[in-house]
Amino acid sequence: MASMIFKIRILYFLVTLSFFLSSVFNLNAQIKKEHLKLGFSYGVGSQNKFPFNSKDYKHEVDFYKLLVNYTLKEKGNWSYEFHIEPSINIVQHQLLNKWFIKPTDSENYEALRELYTQNREITEYVLNLGLLVRYKFYKDLSTYVIGSIGPMTSNKPTERLAKGYAFSDILGLGFSYEFNKILLDFRCSIRHTSNLQFKTPNNGHNTSNIEFGAMFQL
Repeated sequence: MASMIFKIRILYFLVTLSFFLSSVFNLNAQIKKEHLKLGFSYGVGSQNKFPFNSKDYKHEVDFYKLLVNYTLKEKGNWSYEFHIEPSINIVQHQLLNKWFIKPTDSENYEALRELYTQNREITEYVLNLGLLVRYKFYKDLSTYVIGSIGPMTSNKPTERLAKGYAFSDILGLGFSYEFNKILLDFRCSIRHTSNLQFKTPNNGHNTSNIEFGAMFQL
């Protein structure tokens, strides 16, 4: 099962990366200014919310994102869009169940328990690439689903995820209101971070998120 999930995540990342590289290498020839939107968003996330709510740890995140959106195709009320989200995330993390760290995990397991049961601030730097499918259901109102994946790095380890490079997976549902070339956006999403077993530990972090943003058509 873990191997299948690994393959799916790699495949999705390669597909979205191919869209990104294609856009970059054909920028002058193919990019249409009216299809490009730039913006920003702010969001919060927590592990202690449905559908996660593990009693082992607290994990709360503030997201600060830049948004780059390009419409690939429009057909009737449907549109298909490529989405780029570089972000800086400020995380508050704390191990709540010290027995999560077992004597078999490390020779200094008691020191790790003492360290990780403290509330610690972690900074993440993330680049998510995704595909977005939008449906305009009433005049300037639309809803969409988005799936994205991308590399990230964090400046501190936790009992669930090693320091350094990992991947950020996001699945979201959003609503937008567009007026005067401005798109106001609200999104609910779930997010998982892990390092694909490149390093241990790799239990990963989960959060349920709410985000608010705005994009501007060029």
